[in-house]
Amino acid sequence: MSWRTGSHGVVLTAYHPSGGAGDSPGGFQSKRRQDRNKYRRSGQYTMNHDHSKKIPDGASFDRSGSQDSLDELSMDDYWKELENIHETRGNNHEERVALVVKEPDEGELEEEWLKEAGLSNLFGESSGDSLESVVFLSTLTRTQKAAVEKRIETVTQTMRKKNKQHQIPDVRDIFRLQNDSKGKVCDGSEPSTVRTSENKNETHDGTKGPKFSVGTDEQKSLPEDMPSSDTDINLEISFSEQAANLKDSSVGKMYKGGGGDTLLPNFRLPKDKTGTTKIGDLAPQDMKKVYSLALIELTALYDILGTEFKQQKAVKIKTKDSGLFGVPLSLLLEQDQKKVPGTKIPLIFQKLIAQIEETTLETEGLLRIPGVATRVKGLCQELEAKFYEGTFNWENVKQHDAASLLKLFIRELPQPLLTVEYLKAFQDVQNLPTRKQQLQALNLLVILLPEANRDTLKVLLEFLQRVIDHRDKNKMTLKNVAMVMAPNLFTFHGFGSKTIEQSEFVMAAGTANIMRFMIQYQKLLWTIPKFIVNQVREQNQKKEKKDKAMKKLLKKMAYDREKHEKQEKTRNDTDVPQGVIRVQAPHLSKVSMAIQLTEELKAGDIVARFLSQKSGNVQTLKKEEVFLYEIGGNIGERCLDDDTYMKDLYQLNPNAEWVIKPKQS
Repeated sequence: MSWRTGSHGVVLTAYHPSGGAGDSPGGFQSKRRQDRNKYRRSGQYTMNHDHSKKIPDGASFDRSGSQDSLDELSMDDYWKELENIHETRGNNHEERVALVVKEPDEGELEEEWLKEAGLSNLFGESSGDSLESVVFLSTLTRTQKAAVEKRIETVTQTMRKKNKQHQIPDVRDIFRLQNDSKGKVCDGSEPSTVRTSENKNETHDGTKGPKFSVGTDEQKSLPEDMPSSDTDINLEISFSEQAANLKDSSVGKMYKGGGGDTLLPNFRLPKDKTGTTKIGDLAPQDMKKVYSLALIELTALYDILGTEFKQQKAVKIKTKDSGLFGVPLSLLLEQDQKKVPGTKIPLIFQKLIAQIEETTLETEGLLRIPGVATRVKGLCQELEAKFYEGTFNWENVKQHDAASLLKLFIRELPQPLLTVEYLKAFQDVQNLPTRKQQLQALNLLVILLPEANRDTLKVLLEFLQRVIDHRDKNKMTLKNVAMVMAPNLFTFHGFGSKTIEQSEFVMAAGTANIMRFMIQYQKLLWTIPKFIVNQVREQNQKKEKKDKAMKKLLKKMAYDREKHEKQEKTRNDTDVPQGVIRVQAPHLSKVSMAIQLTEELKAGDIVARFLSQKSGNVQTLKKEEVFLYEIGGNIGERCLDDDTYMKDLYQLNPNAEWVIKPKQS
């Protein structure tokens, strides 16, 4: 790969088969072997790719990046995969379109970041209308606020230099309302609290309502009742706050594990009685808030750990507007949804995985042994012509060919599966000091991916785990699969470093390590941290207070309607005594039921109770098809996991409605 400067920024071009001496597949492989042996002898190929990053002073972290985790692991599978990739490209005589990554001007990066975080109305022409943002800011933790302040300050200085004529806020004014003597915000309530109050229904301002645990300004150390195990992932306290506390402490020791990291730590999520929230469990309006909070939290985490966080931007280039390979993921899904409405994973991607699994996952060297390059190229062309017509003969596709086509599909995406914006941030995970922090960063990055990319990545990781489950037969361990797949996800054809030696060899161990993490901990990565969900709840609760004030005005204008609603409310209060919730199930034969809350009652118990009710109607829904939902109050909509303790959740959101319904795919 090479770099050159263009009018739009940096142009990154892929290997070209006609490129010069040593660039032919054979010459490339010979040079690669020589360089690989040189790096193996020097030990440099397992080093972290960025030694310029410094850990903040005072931190006594153990390093857990590539240098202490892959020194003893063979990298041969990685290099062989790169050789196979280059051979495939060498057989493709079409010039690859260069991907142009725009180099942002001073302050432009921070301005774009604020827009992505939903805070664009803090500056520019709309800066006067920032009340909603002030409420949003009031729910942030200490470290999150610091990240926002840093970006606002940069944008402010840039605007002043450019003499922009619209209102430029002072960063001190933006946070002034949260930093007065009592730390109160515009609606009279205080900033986010550290721990759930003993009186769960009373807030700082004396009004009734739950308090939410997110970690804030007042937090100097982790609460004593927080999980203390090195392998427990604490989702109740902001990750960046945990990192700041670890940095401030004199210990800073984290679990390293044994066996040269051949076995990764058995990280786990301690049980949350109010239920675990997965990506896909929340309504779109709440997921939008989750995205903004995750971006701010990831930035704050990287800031605390001394790792630069920069979102890349690709200048729009012409891409294929139809076909299978080299088509943008969103466009591919659009054409697939015309064939199969509602599909969220590209049909060709699903079919290739199914084709691989149809034979057996016990084939030795599966994913590692490539298909015959000329045959794969022919199959690719035939698929382009016949796949959507339904005339392609899948019996002609050998298993190793299907695996090669699957990897080719990933590599040929016009923009990487991990996105242009976040590919570098994924790569930089290897620079974070501890494995737990690496996992936390990956969790936030997965949340930030566009839905199509995230869903496709999830299906890929689940498939890779199924391959690993047959490792006794196919000889493909977690390490082997990670080595083979890392080049396909991380050495995207439009990205690279200034020389092959500096990018691929030095990055190899780190990206392979990240790939191992993504496969091993995939179930954890699709979890939305509780502290973020609680911040969403707090935002919704404050918005609800404003909505109630508006409703009072509307009621004065519609007295009769208000009287009717009051009568309905009185009847409902009579129907549902204290300690009882009314659950609706419009899709089931028993459409409504009053449920007595007990200490041990779980969401799954309520669903099972409804499904056990028989009637004349034919019941077609099964237990795994329907879920209990928490709707309204301080959350838009949330699908509950079966192990949610209902009494605890009711105390957190007493104004919610409870509905059983199928989960939307």
